[in-house]
Amino acid sequence: MTVRAKKHLGQHFLTDKNICRKIADQYTAHMGCKRVLEIGPGMGALTEFLLEREELSVSVMDVDTESIEYLKVHFPKLDGKIFEADFLRADLKKFMGDEPFSVVGNFPYNISSQILFKCLEYRNQIPEIMGMFQKEVAERVAEKPGSKQYGILSVILQAFYDIKYCFTVDEHVFNPPPKVKSGVIRCTRNERQDLGCDEELFIRIVKMSFNQRRKTIRNSIKALIKDTGFDHPYLNDRPERLSVEDFIALTLMVQELKRGC
Repeated sequence: MTVRAKKHLGQHFLTDKNICRKIADQYTAHMGCKRVLEIGPGMGALTEFLLEREELSVSVMDVDTESIEYLKVHFPKLDGKIFEADFLRADLKKFMGDEPFSVVGNFPYNISSQILFKCLEYRNQIPEIMGMFQKEVAERVAEKPGSKQYGILSVILQAFYDIKYCFTVDEHVFNPPPKVKSGVIRCTRNERQDLGCDEELFIRIVKMSFNQRRKTIRNSIKALIKDTGFDHPYLNDRPERLSVEDFIALTLMVQELKRGC
């Protein structure tokens, strides 16, 4: 029994056991979290090595019925912990309860950014996100200010997680092989409980700034500051030069400006 890789689900099955073990070894159980939810396990290439770590309690979630049936047959250790559900639409508390759990996986490239934003919704319950993404996405998430790759995903993820780029994975270790290289990253929850500013406004400012990244921030967010005469050196910069802390500070200034209007 095998599972056919389905293009519409973005499935590319890992075939190199050494890479699978290497990925599983990257999981650090940050903040003592031993509960793991693997997303998109397919035929369990990564699952096998997560289960070898006996200190972990592993559950898996897949939207592919064929993969679910395969896992039930080949991984009896997962009895009661195999969930057929769409991670992006699922109420994760229904499956994982209120206790902390981490998210790992060889994530489908076509929804990998959405997976990260879903994890952000549960950030106070998810201390670690570890897995494989398209290399370009992995690098963007981990990038620091000053780079052209630094962008919306970088700022919003790094507001709540410390990101480490672990290693690159070549195309030939997948079936079918993707057309791009992959990158493994680890995101561990930082100590920031909240931003200390209006979070919706923060995200709006970050998105407005990077959506016109060739312009200065003054021009990108002019709809927010209007003709108020508000000025600050940040407004003369381009967004890739601002850190998470800078964007928080800018958001606080805009908040005060809006209160005064």
